[in-house]
Amino acid sequence: MTLLRCFYERPFAHRALHDVTDGRPENSRAAIRAAIAAGYGIEIDVQLSADGHAMVFHDYGLERLTGTEGDVRERTAEDLAKVVLLGGTEGIPDLAEVLTLINGRVPLLVEIKDQDGDMGTAIGPLEHATAQALASYDGPVAVMSFNPHSVAEMARICPDIPRGIVTSAYRSEDWPLSPATCNRLRDIPDYDRVGACFISHEVDDLARPRVAELKAQGAMIACWTVTNAEQEREARKIADNITFEQYRATFSA
Repeated sequence: MTLLRCFYERPFAHRALHDVTDGRPENSRAAIRAAIAAGYGIEIDVQLSADGHAMVFHDYGLERLTGTEGDVRERTAEDLAKVVLLGGTEGIPDLAEVLTLINGRVPLLVEIKDQDGDMGTAIGPLEHATAQALASYDGPVAVMSFNPHSVAEMARICPDIPRGIVTSAYRSEDWPLSPATCNRLRDIPDYDRVGACFISHEVDDLARPRVAELKAQGAMIACWTVTNAEQEREARKIADNITFEQYRATFSA
């Protein structure tokens, strides 16, 4: 299982090509349309609704992005569709709608957000909702998660979709995780177990020896989240591709 060449050639717009000053909130239809128009790949996040739909939304809570109290998992998909994103005029879309909107025109990375709370085994409903939405999608797509158990479940239920692990330096001050979990995940021990073909690693930790080791073994190395051209130039000395925001990234030769 390998990634198509387009996953190397097109930088990925983080949470789509978002800019609230132009009416394009994170993970919104407007941001997705803008990324398609610019020819970028698209990275989106999914969270689970109360009635089992994969919703295209980053946070667990609604407040930062909508001004509404409560969590995504407490609302049905129908209710979430009516919750307007701040800086825009539209509600929260589900994954099926977003797939129809993209329609294979650019490559898509779907990040499945951890539902366990400590990157553990309490997963399943969101992975199955994601797989169901992707079952009839013909465009270039790959899935990924910080939680290796989530990636392993995607390998089990949709083995033909390329998958990767989102990885990090796991500095304890940056993560609401147990120290044992941070210490375990830092060295990316699950890459082979889950049948991954890429990682998306924290941009300021790309010099980690384990990243070089995986690249030497044939892994595609992406990174998150590049925010300016100088950082992009440095990242590309190691990474095969980038996820970016706050500026317009360059395309690979």
